[in-house]
Amino acid sequence: MYHYQIDAPIADFDHFVSHHPQANLLQSSSWATIKNNWKSERLLVRNQEEDILAAALILIRPLPLGLTMLYIPRGPIMDYQDQELVNYVMKTLKERAKKHRAILAKFDPSLFLSKSLPDGSVEQDPLTQTAIQQLQQAGAKWLGPTEQLDETIQPRFHANLYQEYFDEKQLSKRARQNIRTARNKGIEIVFGREELLDAFAELMKQTEDRKQISLRDKDYYQKLLATYGDDSFITMALLDLDQRIQSLQAELQNLQAEANSFTDQTRTNKVEQNQKEQERLQTELSFLAEMQEKYGSKVPLAATLTLEYGPTAENIYAGMNSDFARYQAPILTWYETALHSFNRGKSWQNMGGVENKLDGGLFNFKKNLNPVIEEFVGEFDLATSPLYPLAQAALAFRKKLRK
Repeated sequence: MYHYQIDAPIADFDHFVSHHPQANLLQSSSWATIKNNWKSERLLVRNQEEDILAAALILIRPLPLGLTMLYIPRGPIMDYQDQELVNYVMKTLKERAKKHRAILAKFDPSLFLSKSLPDGSVEQDPLTQTAIQQLQQAGAKWLGPTEQLDETIQPRFHANLYQEYFDEKQLSKRARQNIRTARNKGIEIVFGREELLDAFAELMKQTEDRKQISLRDKDYYQKLLATYGDDSFITMALLDLDQRIQSLQAELQNLQAEANSFTDQTRTNKVEQNQKEQERLQTELSFLAEMQEKYGSKVPLAATLTLEYGPTAENIYAGMNSDFARYQAPILTWYETALHSFNRGKSWQNMGGVENKLDGGLFNFKKNLNPVIEEFVGEFDLATSPLYPLAQAALAFRKKLRK
């Protein structure tokens, strides 16, 4: 009834995946180009009429002794309510695993246990519970609802912006105020690609140093832009220091002129307010003079790198200049990134993972933009070798070392 095709035509593969309700960037054919340190293959499952029923971008990770592990990020893409189809896909993965000497096939489908909406309500998906049962009946092991962000390869909880909920007027008072602060500071938002790459890579390096983490280098970001072409863009917040200084100097002169017009009859609170404003402007002018010496006349404050696929946009990297933290550039940059994606015809934008307990820095920043918090079902293992228990223990040990 079914048959499968390996390394299917890219056009067929991407048309099916990108138009499916489970569409995800990590199942795009181009993702194999990004992960070119692993082998890969495109799997399509067809029926007798040659209709495509399932797809999987399979990444093949080398292990010691000539062994491998198969990994299907955010896939396979298929109808998980169809037990016969699920059985066939699992059987096929076992065949591919045998060919590649794989100990296991690991996958984390685009299925959600729950969605927390901006209004505070939570929706459970009963179909996902059925899918878990179907996969277990087909021999897959569900690793369960993990508690920590780093317990899975891909984060289980993501903050996603949907166009229907995306309205600046609906943001919290604090979020609107921070966006207004960024705009009032004279920050300019620009969109581009390779012409912004050097500045973007520098912001990412600053972010690495500040957080003491290891991210990627300029060559990797270049690969992303080159691979996804017009379906990729950088959003950058820039501040023209010369213009900002001139603007503040003009404000200061007006305040000084006002102060010179004060008389003994001028209200005390008005005099004090004028003095406070002058001190505020002088403080910022001193800061900007220092930054001008450090960075020059125009400085990038924050940036994001977005990849688009099908109806989705993924904000996959973001960096900022912490010297200008008070300017609130990141929230304006993320807001404009999402707005740009919606204007380009995308229906939702993924801001990336957040802490599973919804209480950390990632969550507290991203919640400012009214996201839907989506809880993925998590990982499944399909054991394909007697060595699976040993591999499972090794993976657990590796995660512990990374912590």
